[in-house]
Amino acid sequence: MKFFFRLFNTPFWALVRKEINQILRNKQLIVLLIVPPTVQLLLYGFALNPDVHNLKLGVIDYANVAQSRELVLAMTSNRVFIVESVPTSEKELSRQVELGKLNVGVIIPPEFPRRLAQKSAEIQVFIDGVDANTAGIASGYMTQIIQQYNSGLAQNQASLPVSPQVVFLYNPGLTSSWFFVPGVMGLVLTLIGTLVSSITVVREKDTGTLEQLLMTPAANWEILLAKIVPLAFLLMGDVFLALTLGRLVFDLPFRGSFLLFFALSSMYVFVGISLGIMLATISASQQQVVLTAFFINLPMVQTSGAIAPIEAMPPFFQVLSLLNPLRHYITIVRGILLKGVGLDVLWMNALALLGFAVVLLIISINKFRSQLS
Repeated sequence: MKFFFRLFNTPFWALVRKEINQILRNKQLIVLLIVPPTVQLLLYGFALNPDVHNLKLGVIDYANVAQSRELVLAMTSNRVFIVESVPTSEKELSRQVELGKLNVGVIIPPEFPRRLAQKSAEIQVFIDGVDANTAGIASGYMTQIIQQYNSGLAQNQASLPVSPQVVFLYNPGLTSSWFFVPGVMGLVLTLIGTLVSSITVVREKDTGTLEQLLMTPAANWEILLAKIVPLAFLLMGDVFLALTLGRLVFDLPFRGSFLLFFALSSMYVFVGISLGIMLATISASQQQVVLTAFFINLPMVQTSGAIAPIEAMPPFFQVLSLLNPLRHYITIVRGILLKGVGLDVLWMNALALLGFAVVLLIISINKFRSQLS
C-alpha cells in the first residue's frame, strides 16, 4: 500500500497524468484509435479473398501399394500440394495440422487395394479450415485430382473407384472472415500503434515541450515510460474492440485462453509502440514520421500472412517473414482464437515476440535518451 502512495507522489506519476490529459484533450487521437480499426476490420473481413498454392501435404499410406503411390503422385504433380511430411500415425498427422506444419492430411487405409478392386475405395482427407479460402481451394483441387485418377483407372465406367471423405478442421463452415479478421486485428494494431506513438513523440518535438521535460526532476526512462503506459492501455482497448466486433459481427470463435491472448497481445502492443517511438526519434516532423511509418508498415503487412497466406509467397519471402513480428502475432491470434492451442504450440512465436519487444524497446529507449541529451 505504501508503494502506491509513494508512486503517486513521484515525478513519473505526474508525467503519466500529463500524458493522459494530453490524450483526452486530443479528439483527433481518440477518433484515430476508434474509427480506423472499426472500418478496417469490417472492410477487410468482408472483402478479402486471395488465391493460394504450394499447400503443405501430409500423407499416411497404410496400403503402400502401386495404386496408392500413384494417387499420391497425382496429388503433387500440379504443385498445388507438396508432400511436407509422412507421419507414422493419425495422432501425429493431427498434431502437425494443429501446429500449422500441414495444410492438408491424407490417410490411405490398408484395405485400399481390395476396396479399389470392388470400386468402393475411400480415403480420408483432413484440411485445416482456419483459412477458409485455402481450405475451399484445397478441397476443390483434391476432388478434381481424385476424379482424374478415377478416369485413369476405369474409363467409361459409371462408378468411381475412389471417393474422398473430407473433414474441415477448426472452421467447418469455411467462413472466410474467420481467417481475415484475426489478421486484420494484427494489421490494425500495427498501424495504429506505430502511428499514434510516433506522432505523440514528434508532437512534443514540434511544440517544444520535449525541452520542457528536460527541466522536470524525472529520469529519462521515467519520461519515456510515462508515454508508453497510457498508449499501451489505449491500444489494449483497441484489441478488446476488435475482438468484440469479430465476435458480434463475424461470429468469430474464441477457443483458447483469454489471459494468454491478452498477455501476448500486450506484448505485441509494446512492439508497436517501441517501433513508433524509434521512428519518431529519426524523424524531424509529423509528415516525415507518417511517411516513414508507411514505408515500414506496408512490407510488414504484406509479408505477415494477414491478408494472404504465407504459402503463396516465394520461398525467399517466406523465410524473410520470420523477421516480421506481425507474422508471429497473427499466428498466435489465429492459434488461440480458432484452434484453441496454448503455449505448448505457440511458444516459439511467443518467444520471438518477446525478443522483438525487448530489442525494439531497448533501441527506442537509447535513441530517445540520446535525443533528450
